[in-house]
Amino acid sequence: MSTAVIRIISAKVSTLFAFGLVALFACATLSQAQTVAPPPPPAKVEQLLKLLDDPEVKAWIAAKNTTQPAAEMQMGASASDFMRWSDAIRAHLRGVGEAVPEVPDEFSEASSTIMTEIHGRGPGAILALFVAFAALGLGAEFAFRSLVSQAIKRSAAHPAADAGSPARHHLIGRSIFAAIAPLVVFAAASIGAFLAFTWPPLLAELVLPMLVALIAWRVIMRVTAILLGTDRKHGKLSLIPMNEAKAAFWYRRVALFAGIFFAGWAAAGLMTALHFTPNVRSLVVYILGLGLLAVAIEAVWHRPGAVTTSRIYRVKEWLLTFCFCLLWLLWVAGMNLALWLGIFALILPPILRTTSTIVKSFFSGSDDPAQHRNSVVEVLVERGARAIIIALAVAWLATVVRFRASGLMEDESASRIIRGILGGVVILLAADLVWHMVKGLINRRIERARIEGGDAAELARSGRLLTLLPILRNFLAALIAAIAVMMVLSGIGVEIGPLIAGAGIFGVAIGFGSQSLVKDVISGVFYMTDDAFRVGEYIQSGSYKGTVESFSIRSVKLRHHRGPIFTVPFGSLGAVQNMSRDWVIDKFLISVAYDTDIALVKKVVKGVGAALLEDEEFGPQIIETVKMKGVEAFGDYGINLSFAMMTKPGHQSTIRRRAYAMIREAFAEKGIEFASPTVQVAANEDHASAAAAAARDTMRKKAADAAKASEGEG
Repeated sequence: MSTAVIRIISAKVSTLFAFGLVALFACATLSQAQTVAPPPPPAKVEQLLKLLDDPEVKAWIAAKNTTQPAAEMQMGASASDFMRWSDAIRAHLRGVGEAVPEVPDEFSEASSTIMTEIHGRGPGAILALFVAFAALGLGAEFAFRSLVSQAIKRSAAHPAADAGSPARHHLIGRSIFAAIAPLVVFAAASIGAFLAFTWPPLLAELVLPMLVALIAWRVIMRVTAILLGTDRKHGKLSLIPMNEAKAAFWYRRVALFAGIFFAGWAAAGLMTALHFTPNVRSLVVYILGLGLLAVAIEAVWHRPGAVTTSRIYRVKEWLLTFCFCLLWLLWVAGMNLALWLGIFALILPPILRTTSTIVKSFFSGSDDPAQHRNSVVEVLVERGARAIIIALAVAWLATVVRFRASGLMEDESASRIIRGILGGVVILLAADLVWHMVKGLINRRIERARIEGGDAAELARSGRLLTLLPILRNFLAALIAAIAVMMVLSGIGVEIGPLIAGAGIFGVAIGFGSQSLVKDVISGVFYMTDDAFRVGEYIQSGSYKGTVESFSIRSVKLRHHRGPIFTVPFGSLGAVQNMSRDWVIDKFLISVAYDTDIALVKKVVKGVGAALLEDEEFGPQIIETVKMKGVEAFGDYGINLSFAMMTKPGHQSTIRRRAYAMIREAFAEKGIEFASPTVQVAANEDHASAAAAAARDTMRKKAADAAKASEGEG
């Protein structure tokens, strides 16, 4: 670092710490006011206190307090709630209007109060004290930034120290630390130094709100710069995808809007400390609210990318302008509940979308491959952030309802219902968070089961998971939804006991009326648990057989090898024969002639088996090649020989056909004949002559008998 730079830094630090010394001097001067004894109360005040201690006065006040609610109830009974609500709004607006001429007097009285309480020092002294402590905080912040920048330069000289950390996450963490840590130092130095001294109560009530407003405004601006990527001092890192011109536009509008907002907040605190009347205080705050309204409307009409010539965009902009004006009018009218409902309805959707964008941008930019797969953490962070945002909005609305800022909330039943609805929103948020976490876990496991390989056991396990996990996911969705709905109904005052009892009776009736359906569902769950079959396997159950194409929660679809498809309920399957698991033994018979050499046949078939193993198409599908088992039986026309082979499921038929063809060719080469049906006719000469002689004798005897018969008739 050069000598000139060191001199400049030393000069700046000296100047800022000079302001700090001024602040310390002001502390020593103004803190002396605390040692002055307060003046005694006037005589009239003492008389009033004695009068309030009188028993008759106390009795009259108690009677007045008891009769006033009765009168109010009688008035409420005679007037409608709407009229009371409208009367309250008109009274509020009338009071604000009547406060306009009182504003100069209130400010004059406030100045006199400051002069009295701080011993002749006017508002300028308070402003100077605020500037001095702010300068002290800036000096401490500048010194801290110098130390941080030197540490960053030293770490940049040794980059190996950060080699093991993901680049984007390291950049985000470093940017956030370099942006937020100086603000913490500023807040600690300014407010800490202020609180280190004893001040008059009024002075503390006037300076602290201004310091807190300044710190809050700077925090908002620094966070906005990190999100939009406009903080060039700590690295251009944008968590919200946006071009540079658009980011600069929104950064300026957020700066202006936040500045007016925190200025109004600090002004309200100052006016409260100076005992402004509520109407005057409301009038001043409403006027500052016009600045917020003007900034919002200007941002809507001049935002980058808004095509004002388009009719659609003009309608959208006019609607937003109308909504902003309506919110301001609701605020002025004192309708706080309607105001906050409108604000949250308008800003929650873009805030939730921005939150999701930030979370996805953070996780998608990770350089760690394992971080991409950790979708559960992403879902937990995203849904958790959304739930926290909505829960804060609901808590604020609950606070508004509890204080009954509007006349609409005078009815206790309506107040209870609204509180129940707000509690129901929190319950639904918790249910949504639990559901998305469970769904993320199940989806992550399903994706892992789809892509992971391994042996047959791992594939089988993955197949069961792909079948059972979607069913479990649907069941958990219904369970979480039912529990959340019951809790919400109970929160708003609905008796859920009869609903549960009625649901139980209805469930029993459905159970009796749909026993087969329940049987199918339960049977299907146990079939899947037992891993009885999977998609793509060939099964047979009774008269049904085919390839499993798909299954639902109660039935399975089987495609027959000839084309038809069967939809079979799980309860009708019974025993299942799975033909697609592990291995298949295929047996067949071949008949050869009786004069065949059995040993030669066995040798020939062994060669055929070896040839099948060497085949590129069939060899990988064969576990044990074809072999001759031996003589199975002696048939009518030949010897039945038994053969067998072990193959992978589904390939036995094609391998058997190929084996038949190869065996036929091998038998033809070796002269082995297959058995065929034959008729053998044998001849003997002696037996033939004897038969012929017997036939002649028979014919002669018949001829003689016939001649005798004819003579007798004659």
